[in-house]
Amino acid sequence: MQTLQLVIFAALAVVVLWQLYAVLGRRVGRQPGDEAKPGAPSRPLERVTAEAEEGVLAAPTGLEQLRRRDPSFDPDHFVSGAKQAYEMIVLAFAAGDRERLQPLLAEDVYRGFDGAISARDADGRTEKVEFLHAPRADLEDVRLDHDVAQAQVRFLAEFRSRTTGPEGEAVDDRRTAELWTFERDVTSADPNWRLARVEPADA
Repeated sequence: MQTLQLVIFAALAVVVLWQLYAVLGRRVGRQPGDEAKPGAPSRPLERVTAEAEEGVLAAPTGLEQLRRRDPSFDPDHFVSGAKQAYEMIVLAFAAGDRERLQPLLAEDVYRGFDGAISARDADGRTEKVEFLHAPRADLEDVRLDHDVAQAQVRFLAEFRSRTTGPEGEAVDDRRTAELWTFERDVTSADPNWRLARVEPADA
């Protein structure tokens, strides 16, 4: 938990919740270790960054800007924290663990999660998620919009979902590809990043 300096909070419309819930159930063909599809980034941003530091190519403009404003930003450390937060949010939402979710989510998005959990409870349904492998996380892009830093991470995950409801129990193995965009105000003393967008990634 000490490495969770990058504890993630959500920060956009409540529709993010439904996007997240839908994406978690989407099966995709791409698995960790597969080669990128045509049109997808050919290298994780951290590899591009390493090449930039070696003088192979120019650093991404957004990363340059962010490092000028926040020299402590470290892509590897960021991805490590984002990966842990991803697992925490997915597991807590599936379990309906409001106590764990609340400090990780912005107030408006927490209300969305809370509403979805309440609706699931009203239907008499429960869900438990177990990651079959550690998720893969790749830093895809970094941008700076005025004082707001944005970092996009691609997550590839495989997990088992056990759901119970009026019709009985079902077990489903899922493989997902998601893009999570995190934001942070670089003028704030708060080092935490906030989840701003969740969308399905190309398989």
